[in-house]
Amino acid sequence: MCAESRIGRETHVRRDEIAAGLAEVDERIAAACRAVGRDRGEVTLIAVTKTRPAEDVRILAELGVHDIGENRDQEAAAKAAELADLSLTWHFVGQLQTNKVRSVVGYADVIHSVDRVRLVEAISREAVRQGRNVGCLVQIALDDDPARGGARPADVLELADEVALAEGLWLGGVMAVAPLGEEPAKAFSRLRDIATRVQEQHHRATMVSAGMSEDLVEAIAYGATHVRVGTALLGRRKPYVR
Repeated sequence: MCAESRIGRETHVRRDEIAAGLAEVDERIAAACRAVGRDRGEVTLIAVTKTRPAEDVRILAELGVHDIGENRDQEAAAKAAELADLSLTWHFVGQLQTNKVRSVVGYADVIHSVDRVRLVEAISREAVRQGRNVGCLVQIALDDDPARGGARPADVLELADEVALAEGLWLGGVMAVAPLGEEPAKAFSRLRDIATRVQEQHHRATMVSAGMSEDLVEAIAYGATHVRVGTALLGRRKPYVR
């Protein structure tokens, strides 16, 4: 078999793998919505493609998935540049340091990990400089682990106000990760309460980014509008090589 034929066969096999994963995830989302009386159209699937090649993203786009999540700037920037010909919405879902803001603002349409005023200010300055309008979600810490990022629940409303007032930004809503060792339903119940308070002050901030491969059902039950799925969709990730 020539190299070109082999590559073509591998691409076909990979497409079938991703299509099967997508069908399974989509059915899980649909079933979770039915269970709580929600419409399937209320929940957007964000395909988290970290450590995956750009070709996987192309396949996802062919299959109708256009919301793509990445959490490492170095990898995401290169991938976004390579796939600039596609109509994609890029979600930056990892923790963001201020020294990476310039790069991330260059491609990210929505940043899910806004958790402090200094970061809001940095994103705003860069968005204005680049002439971009960047969506921001306030990340909420549902536990006491600072390594996972997030603003304290008591600080969320004030931080949401800062985003809403910042030039070059729009407030999308909130994001959270369920704490390790806690029942996801309990954590997402707290998130729902906070999201409701944010929406009372900012009516257009309706995005609730919550739920991953293991706990998307519980997240949807408690109001998630965006679920971030990698492993269940694309298989186990390969180690990231810097």
